[in-house]
Amino acid sequence: MIFEASRAKAVHKLNNFVENNLSEYSKLRNFDFGPDNRSNISCLSPYITHGIINELEVIDKSLKKFSFLKNEKFIQEVLWRVYWKGWLELRPNVWSDYLIELDNFRDEFKNDQNYLNAIEGKTDIDCFNQWIIELKEKNYLHNHARMWFASIWIFTLELPWQLGSEFFMKHLYDGDAASNTLGWRWVAGVQTQGKHYLASEWNIKKFTNNRFQNIKLNENAPPKISGKSFPIIKQEFNNPGNIEERNLLIFENNLSFEITEFQKYKFKKIYIISNKNEHRSIKLSKKLLKFKSLLIEDQEQRLKDKSIDCEVIDLSEIKNIENCYCLYPTVGENLDYLNSNNLKIDFLYRNLDQLAWQYCNKGFFNFKNYIPKIISNFN
Repeated sequence: MIFEASRAKAVHKLNNFVENNLSEYSKLRNFDFGPDNRSNISCLSPYITHGIINELEVIDKSLKKFSFLKNEKFIQEVLWRVYWKGWLELRPNVWSDYLIELDNFRDEFKNDQNYLNAIEGKTDIDCFNQWIIELKEKNYLHNHARMWFASIWIFTLELPWQLGSEFFMKHLYDGDAASNTLGWRWVAGVQTQGKHYLASEWNIKKFTNNRFQNIKLNENAPPKISGKSFPIIKQEFNNPGNIEERNLLIFENNLSFEITEFQKYKFKKIYIISNKNEHRSIKLSKKLLKFKSLLIEDQEQRLKDKSIDCEVIDLSEIKNIENCYCLYPTVGENLDYLNSNNLKIDFLYRNLDQLAWQYCNKGFFNFKNYIPKIISNFN
């Protein structure tokens, strides 16, 4: 399982999965066979998160191989991130509230031995310790393992979900503010109030082909309780009626400008924004920062190959750029920087997000009813 930092490698991985492994996806997707055997899942999320390939590109290739009915579960999984982002866009205070809580827990647990043992993989739970190693070495975990991990962290090790969410963001190649934060909230039981996810020994053994022993868990813990509510804040995700010739800012979530709907417009210059740790609330691992840096370099080179004037700049240099648009960075660290520095920039929203986010006001089961309508709009 290697994640090479280029669009060419991402497209190759996508094509290989569709041709060789997509047919068995719905049957095998819940099995975690270990980091050396990921043929049952696509492993495309690190590229989709950074916009190296996009959701519609993935869905289109899958539908050219099999019918929607055969692809339905795969397509739902591809669009989960779109849903999570839309849900958070309508409730951005969930993210800002999380960061405040995280800061408090950091101070409270900085010398807590239980917490220190957890992040070093020195617990009494073998599978959890192995996932810590895998997360740090591979910067990836199977989705099922993420659920088990989060459940063990919260209900067996009795650590705050906020610190676990931070730990994932530090290391995951596919970490983003929405799917990571809301996924941890869901496991804890505060995303859907009173509904939590409890890992169990039989489930872990079954779906890891009995790879682990010594799995002693709290399988009867009640969900975490949150007295907070976050009402929907009505948002408008409208693009300008006339996109003029200005500069364009691209963040780390949109690193394939040439496949976006905006590539048809003429921009004076494209600035690709690099966000180092000094501007982040959650400090990323060196490997994750390197991965992002290489993806940015790959985008820069592809733009230059098309004779598009572009430059990589640090986040702090945005203040020096005048008369510009920005491909919308979504709720998270980059948008926080723009807002905290009162930088007023006209955002450009993807057509997929404009359409899909209007169905993110409720749960995913409601959202998935609209998936055929969403994809038919583009296919």
